[in-house]
Amino acid sequence: MGFNGSIPGAARLLLVDGVALLRPEEQVFTAMLTGFANQQLARNLARTTVEGRENTVKAFAAYVNTYPWHWTPSMVDEWLGDLRSLRDLKRSTIRSYSEAVRAFCHFVTDPLYEWTATCEERFGTHPVQVVHEWNTAVHVQDNESDPRKRAFTKTELHAFFAHCDDEVARIRAFGRKGWLPAFRDATLFKTAYAYGLRRNETRMLDAADFGRNPHGGEFGEFGRCQVRFGKAKKGSPPKRRGVLTVFGWTPDVLDEWFTEVRPLFGTDNNPAAWPSERGLRIGCQRLNTRFIAYRKALGLDEGLDFHSFRRSYVTHLIEDGWDPRFVQEQVGHEHASTTSLYTCVSSDFRTRTLRRHLDSTIAAALETQTGRHA
Repeated sequence: MGFNGSIPGAARLLLVDGVALLRPEEQVFTAMLTGFANQQLARNLARTTVEGRENTVKAFAAYVNTYPWHWTPSMVDEWLGDLRSLRDLKRSTIRSYSEAVRAFCHFVTDPLYEWTATCEERFGTHPVQVVHEWNTAVHVQDNESDPRKRAFTKTELHAFFAHCDDEVARIRAFGRKGWLPAFRDATLFKTAYAYGLRRNETRMLDAADFGRNPHGGEFGEFGRCQVRFGKAKKGSPPKRRGVLTVFGWTPDVLDEWFTEVRPLFGTDNNPAAWPSERGLRIGCQRLNTRFIAYRKALGLDEGLDFHSFRRSYVTHLIEDGWDPRFVQEQVGHEHASTTSLYTCVSSDFRTRTLRRHLDSTIAAALETQTGRHA
């Protein structure tokens, strides 16, 4: 609530009472969107979230070709149905669209914001909530990721990183400048796996985010990685965490990058670990393009994406016998159940585990039998 008793997004703050509007319907809708944005920003939501919801509401309004005070639930049904049948959007995307419209309708129908009274006065009708339980999907699972998404096998991961290095050598052999971005992206991919990072966590790293671990002196200047842009909870800033280096090859990869290659980008005043050729740091789209190109070149399936580095980190550590609690804290999961969703333990690991337990059971039975005969 504001200092004068007003609340962000209220109609009387955005419209002057008693003043005739040149294009009343268009202007009131625009004012509603502005108020909706102000209300969400007041809740400390990220600007990207606010902008995304605003764009979704605009898209729905354009689809039904009418204003919020004329919207009906059947319009939502038709819109969401078309999105699924014509554009084949993911379930999570459809849900986010419906939630954006639901949040907007909740805002404009709340008496505190006075939009219902304003519309009734100006247009003789008012907006209603058009998104309900019966026309939206219920979010019943913690994990709704595409079932095709998976971790790399160790063989696939080795082949992927080898291809990254081969591409750098190939481009450099032709005397092209593109070897520098290829080297950067190869190191970035390896770093994402080495610390189990998400795409944006990796992209947003600065050179200063790497440092010593007093309990892991063998890793030198790269004993830990400070993640400053971890996945945030709604309305909260990015979550920070420190990730300890666990793979012996990581310091060599990072030392070569920061000592020999990164300076060639001319990064004297750029703190970013992965500078762009034209800006502060590399963008997500560039990473996706490079990753997909390498995946296709190796003939790997679409179940592998950038997040597969993180899935692989969890899976491979668990397979190698690392304590699950340690792995959970490394990747920044609040609950162990979340970490378990990332654990795509391979069939080879399960086979070895089963064989080990069967062998121990058989050995124990033989020992008991021998003891009886003795």
